[in-house]
Amino acid sequence: MNTDNCCTISCENPLDKQYWDAQYQANNTAWDIGTVSPPIQSYIDTIEDKSIRILIPGCGNSYEAEYLLQKGFTNVTLIDIAPSLIQNLKNRFSNNPNITIVLGDFFEHQGVYDLIIEQTFFCALPPFLRQRYVWKMHQLLSPKGILAGLLFNTTFEVSPPFGGSKAEYELLFKDAFRFLHLEPCMNSIPQRANSELFMEFKRNNLVFVNLYNFQGMSCTTCKDAITDKFQAIEGVMNVSISSNFSEVLLVSAHKIPLKKLQSTISYEAKYAISEINY
Repeated sequence: MNTDNCCTISCENPLDKQYWDAQYQANNTAWDIGTVSPPIQSYIDTIEDKSIRILIPGCGNSYEAEYLLQKGFTNVTLIDIAPSLIQNLKNRFSNNPNITIVLGDFFEHQGVYDLIIEQTFFCALPPFLRQRYVWKMHQLLSPKGILAGLLFNTTFEVSPPFGGSKAEYELLFKDAFRFLHLEPCMNSIPQRANSELFMEFKRNNLVFVNLYNFQGMSCTTCKDAITDKFQAIEGVMNVSISSNFSEVLLVSAHKIPLKKLQSTISYEAKYAISEINY
């Protein structure tokens, strides 16, 4: 197997803390453009309230954070899983009280934020974590919170980065967020021209967004059947199942009792579902 070409479900070199730390130690950071991304810079320039709580997950070298601080923002949090990177960031921003730097797993992070900036984090995650991404973003945002930034509108032969399409993102984020913008970028860097979408999604406070572990599902036919059955439950608005069939994202108008979900899949003894809570 070519370990540079990491597949979407499993990989001989998992995309974990050791993997990403090795990339930074070797300075193997081809995704790093060396400055704040122009579409994100333009967006930051529109924000008037400098006190809002901002999170940048999978922060990398954090040129966006540097720009935020230059513009007078006072509550910026960075999180990344790579120890070497985090130590460098702590050294770089050591004298600035307006920034918090966290070494840790984004999916275990706790907090409340008014704005989460997406810049090459989503595309660095294996696609089977995309349902978990939507769930966690909804969990971390304040009632009026915004998720804004960039998504790739293309696919790649070698991954990461993992790409996608506007249609895919619309299905993935449907109902959990209100789409303020999801349009092609007009001011991408030349190397990424015509390959980026600018996103601005507002947290939907009128819904419940829950994530579940699912056991026993192993094929697309099963996935489609289970999606249809869950979608038929009163109050369910969107059902999204991970590409490795192990997690289900459910968006609903009211909380669906776990027993109802278990009853719905009881036609197959091998199926089991349990809620993820953290």
